[in-house]
Amino acid sequence: MTESLIACPAVLALELAEDGAPDRLALTRDEVQALAALMADDLRKLLPGVETARFAVAGALFDGVEILRPGFPVFATLDELARRIPRVTSAGGVVAFGTHEGNMPAQPLVPDPRYAGGPMRLVPWMLLVPADEADDLAATMETELVGRGEAGERTADFLMRTLGMRLEHARYLSRDDLIALTCVQYEHVNLAPMWTMLEAALLTPYQEENALGSRGLPLRYAEGRVAIPGPSTWFAASGTKGDNPVHEFAGTLFELRQYAALLDAHRVPLHLEGEPPRPEAFLVEHLADADPQLPEPVLYAHEAAGLGMAAITVAQPVPGKARVLAHGYPLAPGALGPLLDALVERYGAAAEVHTLGRMMLDADGRLDAPAPALH
Repeated sequence: MTESLIACPAVLALELAEDGAPDRLALTRDEVQALAALMADDLRKLLPGVETARFAVAGALFDGVEILRPGFPVFATLDELARRIPRVTSAGGVVAFGTHEGNMPAQPLVPDPRYAGGPMRLVPWMLLVPADEADDLAATMETELVGRGEAGERTADFLMRTLGMRLEHARYLSRDDLIALTCVQYEHVNLAPMWTMLEAALLTPYQEENALGSRGLPLRYAEGRVAIPGPSTWFAASGTKGDNPVHEFAGTLFELRQYAALLDAHRVPLHLEGEPPRPEAFLVEHLADADPQLPEPVLYAHEAAGLGMAAITVAQPVPGKARVLAHGYPLAPGALGPLLDALVERYGAAAEVHTLGRMMLDADGRLDAPAPALH
């Protein structure tokens, strides 16, 4: 019977020199076999007793957002592939996976070029360790790698020559080290509330978690996704208005776009409370259905510096006070067109968009729409 093996996931973190980006994001089978042999030499010096573990490497360079996703799909795929190798029926040995005729053996091991512009690339690897040795080796990884886990010169040189890249540092990190490093990075750029959501999605997906955005917007993680209240309704009831409510609300929407981009990169769905998650990069804050006895609903575009079209309000132009039906929020480039289509279909609105040239709020701070003058 095959020996029970426990996976200890980790990465080789490559800090790029300025203008030192790699020529490509994946290694061929032969290239990754050569890299794995060099990495194995490094690890034998860093981790006493590692020879009893099976060492598996994916020949691909990822961004941290691709590694740190719920269920850790990159590591899960590497684990599955490593256990399938028929020639390896016990612990020990080196297995490596690279491209053959331009293709990786599984889709989760294909880096997304959209995230290739960051200053650090990560090569995933893991040790498959006999169950009775796993705790000791995992503990050694946590202490030794973060303390003295610099990759050997031959390993770094091989990567630079093979991929045409320039490196400042190449260091081995356990998965927990990577999580801790990412936490510090996000807190440094004022994204601590978002890290609270992501950490729950990664490590305790069965538990609920709550946080407040830096402007007070409530965030709630539950059942694999993050929920927020309708931004306009929340801002009117609880947002900080200050001397310039329009500026404050625009800042809330700017922050929301940051959060949405980060959650999408980590593959954690975002939705409005009471609404299902959407595959598209927009949110719709539903307030009322259209009244067939009133004029046809109209689309109004709110604009703000740095946001462009910040929100779309659907309203029926009733004299004296518009009857607002919904607000739509585009969260990413390219989301405006699908948002407008969705609002037209759901509320029966005319397709023409009336641009306000500003962000229009009512006296309470809610997004509003103009109403026809009374005669």
